[in-house]
This record gives sequence, C-alpha cells and structure tokens, in this order.
Amino acid sequence: MSEPSVGAGLPTMEFHPIFYLYSILQWILDKLFSPTPPPPHARLHRPRIAIIGAGLTGVSSASHCVGHGFDVTIFEADDEKSLGGIWTKVNNTSGLQIHSIMYRFHPSVKWSSGYPDRQQIVSQITQLWKRYGLQERTKFNTKVTSVRQDKQGRWIINDPSNGRFDGVMAAVGSCGNPKIPYIQGQEDFKGEIYHSSKLDGKTARGKKVLIIGGGASAVEALEFVVHTGAKSTSVLARSDKWIIPRNAFVDTLLAFNIFGQETVFSWIPESLLRIFFYRDLDDLAPSTRTKGLFTETPMVNSDIFYQIHEGKAEWLRGDIQGLTENGIRFNHRAKGVPKGGPGREDMVQGDMVIMATGYQRPSLAFLPDEVFQKPYQPPNWYLQVFPPEHMSICANNCTYVNAIGTVGNYHIGIYTRLLLMFLVDPLARPQEYWMKRWIDMTKTIKSFAPTGAFDFFTYSELIYWFAFCVVINPFRWKWALFVFFGIGSVLPLNVVKGEDRLRNGLGMWKRYHE
Repeated sequence: MSEPSVGAGLPTMEFHPIFYLYSILQWILDKLFSPTPPPPHARLHRPRIAIIGAGLTGVSSASHCVGHGFDVTIFEADDEKSLGGIWTKVNNTSGLQIHSIMYRFHPSVKWSSGYPDRQQIVSQITQLWKRYGLQERTKFNTKVTSVRQDKQGRWIINDPSNGRFDGVMAAVGSCGNPKIPYIQGQEDFKGEIYHSSKLDGKTARGKKVLIIGGGASAVEALEFVVHTGAKSTSVLARSDKWIIPRNAFVDTLLAFNIFGQETVFSWIPESLLRIFFYRDLDDLAPSTRTKGLFTETPMVNSDIFYQIHEGKAEWLRGDIQGLTENGIRFNHRAKGVPKGGPGREDMVQGDMVIMATGYQRPSLAFLPDEVFQKPYQPPNWYLQVFPPEHMSICANNCTYVNAIGTVGNYHIGIYTRLLLMFLVDPLARPQEYWMKRWIDMTKTIKSFAPTGAFDFFTYSELIYWFAFCVVINPFRWKWALFVFFGIGSVLPLNVVKGEDRLRNGLGMWKRYHE
C-alpha cells in the first residue's frame, strides 16, 4: 500500500480560521485531482518515460505518469540524499518566499504553513516519491550523458542496458551547483567568506555582513542574517531588481498579465508598488526606462525594507571593485546608470561576506544535437519545453529564464499529461512544422518586448499557451479534462483505440498500444 499523506485525513495546522479553510482546500484538491498510486510492484504499461532528475519536478512528473498507469524510470546523477533537487542544497533557514498555495507541485501535497521551510518541502517531495512507489523506479548515481534514438525511434539513455523509452522528461531544473566567482583580493580578506547556500552551522551574530548579489540567493542570505542576529547588513547589488511583497494576493495579481511582457498599462502596477510598498525607498526601485516590472523575475521579500528602516540593513547599487582586509571596494552607481558605469568608489566595511551569486544552470547537453539548432534552440521551443524536432522530449522546468509565477505549481502535471497525450494519440501529436509556426507566432506577438519572447512570461500567459495548444486541434478536445485536471484518461484512450481501428481498417497506418 502507498504511504499516507502528512497527517491522516485533513492536514494538521495551527488552529486559525484561514489555516483551517486552507487545510480543507488542500484535502479537496487531493481527493479530486491526485491520480491513484499504483499497487506495489505493479507492472505498468507503455508508453514508458525516462525522467532525468529526482528533484521536485522529476518526482512530481513521475508520480503523475505512474498514477495514470504509465511506466517510468528516474535517473538521478547523485545519491538518495539529493532527492528533492535544489531544496537539498540550501540552508535550513531557507523557505518559500511565495505562498504555498502557489507551490502545489502535486495535488496530494499538504502544507502545514503558508510559507514552509526547507525541511517541510523536502519532506513533501520524499513522501510523494514513496507514496507513488517510485523507490523501485529510481536509479541513483546514474548521470545521464547521452539521449539518442534507436532505429525504431525508441529512446536510449546512456546505453541499451537501461532499457528503451517512448518519451523523455528532462527535469534537471535551472539551479545546479553553487556559482562562486573569484573576486580580486579575496585572499587578503580577514573575515569569513561563504556561499549563500552554505550557511548551516554558521552565525552572523554581532557581525557586519556584506551580501554580494541582489537576487533570490540574496533572500536566502537575508533569512540567515535575520535568524542569527547580525549587527548590520549591506546588500551589494550589481543590477537593479524589482522587489515585490511577500503577499499571495499581490503576487497572483501580477501574474495575471496574460501578455507576458511590458505593456502600456505596466506603469499601473509599477506605480502602485512604488507608492504602497517602496514608499520612501523609491530610489531602490529600478528605473522604468531601463527595466520594467515584466522583464525579469522579481525578488519576493518583505523583510529587506523593514531591515533598512530599522537601520540594520542598507541596499547599495554598484560594482564590486575588489576585496581588502576589512571590506569591499565598491563603486556606487546612481539609479539608471548601467553596470560598469561611472560612480563614486569607497570602502564598505564588513567582517563576513556572503556570495549570493546563485547557481550554475544544469546542462541539457545530453539531449540530441538537433534540438539546439538556431533559431529553435531553448528556450525557443514549443510551449517552451518541447523541441520541435522531437515532440517526445519535454524539458519540464529546465528552459525557464525569467517569470512572474512559480516553477513548482500545477503546470508540472499539465506538461506531463501533454507529453502522455502526444505519445498515445497520433492525431493529437504536434508536427514539427506547426510547432515551429507556433514559436514564430509567439515571437511576433512579443516582438516589442524588451526581452526575448520566451525569456520572460507570466503564469497566466503559460495557461494561455496550454489552452491554445488544446483548442487549436479538435483531436485534442477529448483530452482537455485529462490535460488540465488529470481527469478521464480512460475515455480518451478508448476513443484513440477506436480511431486506430478505423485507420487500420482503412489501411492508413498501424499503431501499437498496450
């Protein structure tokens, strides 16, 4: 039998009316949309999917596949301690910056708080992995270096000893090993230097902390600083970045920009943020002449402004010139001046440096060479994740660049079910020509965007992509409930079998189903 969810029945939460309603909502979502876990050692049928990566996306995709009766094998480069992906590499003080209602990477997930910490997130991923019996379908310490097709079009992962697969789900994510740049003079610095992901067991109590970087890793560093009681904190940001409040309602409203780019109305949310969130710290907001809100992933944090107002932190815009014994030589730039531009150099004193410099992007080089041919290289793929040359490959959450939304939500299941639909229904499959035309159309629609068409999107734009994909082909209509909600896979499969019998009877072509 599968392992039960956190807390039998309704999840346990601190008793609060809103939390109680949230727990009921999670219970309902689980009952309505979670696919039934297969019995232990069940023999599942084709198509067989190879899933590369055992992080949040890989485990969620695999659970959807087996829950709908399709076999999978998960290939993970590291050992079982890495189950959970990037969340196994961050600090224990790290947690979600967005509300957990926007981080429902599987319908059966049950959060016990609005902003769960790292341990709870990894626990939910692990429980999902066990609940769907994925232990026997996971190969740890197996780095994927090659994905190629045999003469029958089946996929071989590394070598034939791993079996053959009908589809490939690349789920290596967008964050790999910590990125630690060398800074001139760092060997002279008398204090401590750490990457933002390596702070467990350390303390900043009573220290002047210098955080290099202003993105999501800076949030991780700020959490550590707040928890351990630093004397002061200076965030040294090379590039301007929008900061939005840690508020589910506000974050959802911003994701409703279905155009996925700057528009003539973008000044409205930008002005509201300046007036009601930045307030007297408006100088920290990016210049709209150089960077609009809908061009890059914003930083989600409500603590930094509080820390600044309390005199415990400062946010400095400029360039790192080098480290000295007692701090950092820093070139302060005025608002709107580009990186490396003129400014005023001085010394920022500190005795601890935290490199909030992010993570290296995992490589997709194991995929066939033809999927990287210009102009249809990632992220310029069909629905951003399907290379036009091979609709049987889905790079779920791997080609993400910037967005307002979340990488850990229902789209993981939708992408997975789209892949299953393409594999089992010949008439629902996208052809290479039309996949490329959709890419060209999206580029045209977003031709005035300051970023590339697929370099930034919002969650509502993503939902529009999904809807367009299903509506444009009448043979996909029967799959709509399955694709969007995981409901009714039996009916469309039976229709497909009937269509196959009709085509076979007419001598058009034959497709094998199991």
